[in-house]
Amino acid sequence: MKKDWKPGTLVYPLPAVMVTVGKNESEYNILTIAWTGTICSDPALCYISVRPERHSYPILKKNMEFVINLTTEELAYATDWAGVRSGKDYNKFKEMNLTPAKAHVVNAPYIEEAPLCIECCVKEIIAFGTHDMFIAEVVNILADEKFIDSDTGAFDMKKANLLVYAHGNYYGLGDLIGKFGWSVRKKK
Repeated sequence: MKKDWKPGTLVYPLPAVMVTVGKNESEYNILTIAWTGTICSDPALCYISVRPERHSYPILKKNMEFVINLTTEELAYATDWAGVRSGKDYNKFKEMNLTPAKAHVVNAPYIEEAPLCIECCVKEIIAFGTHDMFIAEVVNILADEKFIDSDTGAFDMKKANLLVYAHGNYYGLGDLIGKFGWSVRKKK
């Protein structure tokens, strides 16, 4: 039997990502985001939702560019720390021993230690209650070569040990249980 709950945000798990912003080193910052996802595949569009009171919000709104850095089990501590500390009080790159690198297309840093970095240009901002949604076009992806399968050219999510977030907790991805279309593939 199902029980009614108060409506809330229980669409889980979500990727736990570190978003990087800033045109120059003096404004570089990291903010941890779980409210992120895909909107469209062609054109490639994604979103992040950010509270206006966050330190990175005015930097993001001014520059209209950011990088979504996927995180790993190894980056879990830094991911959480960057989400509970403010960039107005800390240099998060320095505090967490993370390496900022200049993105290839956008004016924002990416995190060298992240396995996959998604460069984004904001197309629209929509205000929704506690968060504003930044809808962005994906303009480049930087993938760590050690996670690219040499035979298929695919990014190996399992090998990267990606991190997800669910209702206040962080988890690893777990084992592969199927592949898109496997349920209808003809048996040989």
